[in-house]
Amino acid sequence: MSTDFDQIVNRRGTNSIAVDAFREYLLDDYPDLKLPCPDADAISMWVADMAFAAPSVVVEAMTERLKHPIFGYTVLADDGLYEAFADWCVDHYGWKPEADHFFTSPGVVPALYSLIDYMVPLGDKVMTLTPAYGFFKDPVEEQGRQFVSSPLLPDGNGGYDVDFDAFERAVSDQAMRMFLLCHPHNPTGRTWTDAELTRMAELCFANDVIVVSDEIHCDLLRSELNHTPLAKLFPDSELLITAMSSSKTFNLAGLGLSQIVIPGEELRAVWQDRAAPIVNPISVAGTEAALRSGEPWRAELLAYLDANFAFMAETLAAELPGAIFNVPAATYLGWVDLNAYFPPDQDLTRFFAEKAGVLVEWADMFVADGDGHIRVNIACPRSVLEEGLTRIVRAIPR
Repeated sequence: MSTDFDQIVNRRGTNSIAVDAFREYLLDDYPDLKLPCPDADAISMWVADMAFAAPSVVVEAMTERLKHPIFGYTVLADDGLYEAFADWCVDHYGWKPEADHFFTSPGVVPALYSLIDYMVPLGDKVMTLTPAYGFFKDPVEEQGRQFVSSPLLPDGNGGYDVDFDAFERAVSDQAMRMFLLCHPHNPTGRTWTDAELTRMAELCFANDVIVVSDEIHCDLLRSELNHTPLAKLFPDSELLITAMSSSKTFNLAGLGLSQIVIPGEELRAVWQDRAAPIVNPISVAGTEAALRSGEPWRAELLAYLDANFAFMAETLAAELPGAIFNVPAATYLGWVDLNAYFPPDQDLTRFFAEKAGVLVEWADMFVADGDGHIRVNIACPRSVLEEGLTRIVRAIPR
């Protein structure tokens, strides 16, 4: 392995949400909470970015762009980013988005805010599968639309299935306008089968419901698995929007750039009329380099994540036999059922911060249907993962 993922990179003093601002963003409901260690010694396993240095090819490309000392208003005046993105999609998914369907956004979450604002009338409804990433609910309710949850069905062994009866009832509502699909799913790490994707999409399209497929985790599947974009299954759909980004894959979330693919002419016109085309020139340089030259780094990353997840599974099986945990098919986020050790309404973020000095997110932060669970970010050096899990195990009452 040429990349040292065991290296500990000190992020303090970089305005990192994970380590510099966790009290403001994770522990804001507990202003007087005392950790059992100095804040600097807390183990950060919450926000979904990685504790790994970005690929050197990305840093080099951004450094090269910095040699030009003007950083004025920038748009995609050439096809460089589109071509890098399209080539990546062809190489990895066998799918090529059209150039005139390609747009950018300052991130997938900003894109969700914009798409809901632009395309869902006030008072109408937006749905998703729960448990769900919190930003699938917030932009709906904050912008005067109604949020609808379609709960996933737990199988009792840590897995989840779509409740298609509940899904069909929800999507058949006359006021339903948009379905936010997390593909692969956050926080459970599920990858959807082609049959599941097809059935969800066909139910939506039959009811004139727009599907926004958030595929930000699509390049973080376990090493032996492959991703199928929803748009590959429905290349002619007028009601499908795809959101992708290199931010999760290459640890570039702070660059603020995502790719949006909108095949439908009417929806594309709405986006073009309202969305600003301005981009950050440094972000464009870094993202294009990641897509062009980042695959060797990604392959090494996936192998390291696979090993981290295997270590986590072995540790939990040995030390917390009542915990239910399956290595997820995608993401670097472990979804752990701790109902055997805590009452369902136990605030586990507070518990592990106070008792263990470990920062994790718990079910309350994932909208609904995840009581007794925590989400653990394992995209960190093995030594950090070992210490975090040791603290978690030690803190749990048995």
